[in-house]
Formats: sequence, structure tokens, C-alpha cells
Amino acid sequence: MIGMNFVSFLILLVISIVVSAVLHYVFKYYARPGFASFMSKIIFGWFGAWLGSPVLGYWFEGLKYEEVYFIPAILGSLALLVILIDLVKSVKGVLPEQSKAGQ
Repeated sequence: MIGMNFVSFLILLVISIVVSAVLHYVFKYYARPGFASFMSKIIFGWFGAWLGSPVLGYWFEGLKYEEVYFIPAILGSLALLVILIDLVKSVKGVLPEQSKAGQ
């Protein structure tokens, strides 16, 4: 997966854009609203899609292009985005409370 071709890169990018758009605009699941937040989801979602097959496995030989297996890529993108959004929401929720406690 490290030396992937351009088509594989584009497939992962499209998966990331679709998963990010569904999370951001359909479910309104974000740490911050706005286009910059959506763009950061696309970047991190691409890494999740890239890691999807090596981490989750190589499922369904019919649904793949070279080494990009579509279902693990979708699940990897979704998983990484949910983890990062929850992490950011948790940190944002803790920091204001800590600053109030210190006063």
C-alpha cells in the first residue's frame, strides 16, 4: 500500500470524501462546524481508508481495486474519523472545566 498508484489514491480520496460528507453534513457529527472541519475530515479519513485493509483485513475479493478493498477502507475511514471527533470533543469538554476549576 505504500507504493500505490494514482487510481488507488483517488479511490481512497473518494471514499474519504463520501464518509466525511455523510458524517459532517448529514449526521452533523463534528467537533467544529464549517468547511475547514470538513476538509480536515477528508485528510484524516483518507488515512483511515488507507489503513483500513491492512488493519481490518482483506474482505470480498470482488470489491477491490489492486490492494484497496472497499469495505475495510470505508470502515477504516469511518472508525478513524469517529475516534478523532470523539477525542477532540472530549478534550474540548475537559479544558474549559479545568480552567474554571483553577480560578
